[in-house]
Parts: sequence; structure tokens; C-alpha cells
Amino acid sequence: MTGTAPDTPPGAALLDEVEAFHRRFNVFPLEAAYVAVALWDAHVHLLDCFDSTPRLAFLSPEPGSGKTRALEIIETLVPYPMVAVNASVAALFRAVTGLFGDGRPTILFDEIDTVFGPKAGGETEELRGFLNAGHRRSGVAYRCVRDGDAQSVVAFPSYCAVAVAGLGSLPDTILTRSVIIRMRRRARNERVEPFRQRLHTAEGNALRERLAAWAETVRGDVDGAFPTLPDGITDRPADVWEPLLAVAEAAGGAWPERARAACVELVAAANEGDEASLGIRLLTDLRDTVFCGSDRMPTAAILECLTSMDDAPWADMGGKALNPRGLARLLGQYVTAANKPIKPRPIRTAGGTVPRGYYAEDLADAWARYCPPPPEKSATSATTATPQVSGGESVAEGLPDIRYTAPETATSADVDRPV
Repeated sequence: MTGTAPDTPPGAALLDEVEAFHRRFNVFPLEAAYVAVALWDAHVHLLDCFDSTPRLAFLSPEPGSGKTRALEIIETLVPYPMVAVNASVAALFRAVTGLFGDGRPTILFDEIDTVFGPKAGGETEELRGFLNAGHRRSGVAYRCVRDGDAQSVVAFPSYCAVAVAGLGSLPDTILTRSVIIRMRRRARNERVEPFRQRLHTAEGNALRERLAAWAETVRGDVDGAFPTLPDGITDRPADVWEPLLAVAEAAGGAWPERARAACVELVAAANEGDEASLGIRLLTDLRDTVFCGSDRMPTAAILECLTSMDDAPWADMGGKALNPRGLARLLGQYVTAANKPIKPRPIRTAGGTVPRGYYAEDLADAWARYCPPPPEKSATSATTATPQVSGGESVAEGLPDIRYTAPETATSADVDRPV
């Protein structure tokens, strides 16, 4: 980050200082992460202006990666910080509804892997529900409250800003509502300033007061604002980034451009690291590595291709390779363009046998709806990726004919035409 120019708008200059404060104590993996975290700090001061608030998730594979330090810096910058390590869900509900009077707490949940990790306790689903509901301003959680001998249903508002830190990953429903910062240990040549709470908390608190004052000056501009989102940012990512982009627009200077660039980069990074959906991984591998433009494939050929992929999970699914039943179960979650479950169908072969397999036309709608854009075509042909498949004349809707030569251990014969 370069120095602030003399003609920088006040809001942009303040965000520059917030970003610089983070840089003193943390090394984030991407430049975009500094932009996102500074905007997140500021958006908490304008929470009532937005329909939703993104969760901020600092995740890493190993301890000692700066996650807790990031929460400690944020604690000095946001209103009503509430550090919650192993807090009960009931305590969180009560905190949001009245612990700080008219103010909402900013919940900073460290060691969240103790809740959602392999050693999770018994309140996992309760906390997941709280975090998911509180993403939206209209979010409430209903609980039965005893009053003497009577019980009544009470709606507890759960809308509040939440930042979490932990090892590993989080449930998919939380990840999709989050700006994800995948932390890593500092390299030997990456230096930061030691954070001394008694010394530096006051500096952060001074920035917090300035953020609160600036927020009041732009509240009218931000309330109800709908910033233009970068191309390709839709649905849940749009909900996540809209408040942060609105803050950047209000700040002015270089922040709107930096915010949009950070949005695109961090959404792409989150998609690359997302292992939540095995079904989408399967659909993508079928499109890009198995079918490669072919119009149909026997199940035996599909499984042979999938289990030979070195960087894919199909050869070891709980200790066993993916089999025809598992393939059918995963694909059966999705539907064809005719809104019917994707199922294996007979494929007539030149040898007279009729193995079962899958047709590209059945998968096309799921490919279009769930898979990322296909990679750029290279000189490597489909034959290279799947050596048992060769191109042929088009037989239906412009799709290429194929012939499948089964391995010696298989019973399938050459594919001729579909039944």
C-alpha cells in the first residue's frame, strides 16, 4: 500500500489508516485480504444500513498462522466487541438481544474449530443456525421461554456482525456467507510488529471512534445504496460483498476500485478452495476430463477415467473406489433439462450387448447450472485424457459419436448408437 495522497477524501484516508494498522501486526496471504478486512471493520459501524452482514472467516491448516492476532486487532476497531471462545448459544442469543442496550455486539469467535471440527461438542447445529440466521437483518431464532408454569415462543433477533477464526474449514452454509481469509504461517522474511495490548489497544480504539464518527456522516448515502457489482458476482457472493462495496463507494478515492478487485480475487480464491460439494466436483470432472465433448459414456468407462485421476477423490471414497452405485447416487441428486433425475440408461453396442451409461444431454443442464466455466481448450485432445474414447461422426444435436473399447477385464463392447 502506498502513502495517502494529499487530496484523498477523508473516508478513503481513514480506511488507509485502518489498513495500515492491520499491516503492522498481521501478514495476510493476499493484498485483497487487507482491503476486505478494513472494509469489514468499517461496515460494522453501519450495520443497520444493510440487508445482510458478511461473516469474516480466518482459517488455516495449522496453528500459529495469525488468526487470533487478526481478531485481536479487529477487537480494537469495531463497536461492542464480544470475544466468544466456547460461548454457549444461549449466551449469544441473549447478548444480541440486550447485552449492550441498543447496540449490537460484534462477535469475535476464536477457536471455532472446537465447535465445528472433528472434536465438536453438542451445540454444533444450534450455533450453525444462529450464525446463518444472523447473516440477514430480518434473521430471528425462535425459542421456548418458560415463565413460571407457562411457556411461550419468543423471537430472538440474531442479526449481528461475526468474525471467526479456526483450524480447518467450516460448514458450507457458513462459508458461503463469509469473506474467507486462508491464513498461513509467516515466512522468516515476513516481519510484523509485536502487538502489545496495553500499548496498541488505545491506538485501535482511537481509529474506532473515528470510524464511528465518519459512519454517521455517510449513513444517509450508504443506507439503501446498491453498488454495482463486478461481472460474475451474483447470488450469495453478491450478498456477502454488497455491504463492503457500499462502504468503499462512500469512502471514495481508490477504495471502490480496490474493493471490486478484492471481491473478484477473494471470491475466486474461495471457489478454488471449496471442497464442500462432491457433486459439483463430480459434474465438473465428467464434463472436463471424462466426456470431453462425447455424447455418451458407459459407466465402466466413466469409472475408469475418474479413478485414474491423480488429484481427484474418486479412487478413495472412504477406503474404496467409486462404484456404479455411488456414481448413480451422486448424479441422482441433479436433474435433466426435463426435470427428471439423472440416471444411467442403456447404450446399444456393436457387439450386441447393452451396457448402462450416461448421456451428455442428460448432464448438460446440471453442467450449465452448477459447474464453473470450462477451461480454455488446449491442443490436448479428449483421446489423450481418456484414451479409450475416440471421436466420430455426429449422431445427435451436433454431439460427436464415440466408440468405447473396453479394457480386457470389462464386459462392455464398442459403443454404436444410443437406444
